[in-house]
Amino acid sequence: MGRECEITGKRTMFGNNVPRKGLAKKKGGAGQHIGVKTKRTFKVNLINKKFFIPELGKSVNIKISASALRSISKVGLSVFLKKNCKKIEDFI
Repeated sequence: MGRECEITGKRTMFGNNVPRKGLAKKKGGAGQHIGVKTKRTFKVNLINKKFFIPELGKSVNIKISASALRSISKVGLSVFLKKNCKKIEDFI
């Protein structure tokens, strides 16, 4: 699957680096000058995590984003999967 969260579907995003010079007008300056934009990537913070699923009595390895891992630790894996319209059987 590459760099993609298996539950939330988060993946690498693309954008621009925008260099700015000068003080903003609202801060009392003459205004900002924006230089040449260059491409960049925003990579997902992925973690390979092993989860134990008591309904199946098995452990499952899932590639998951850090933000999804925080949510799972708060509400639990089965609740989070239902919220994201996924089934436990998809990861076996």
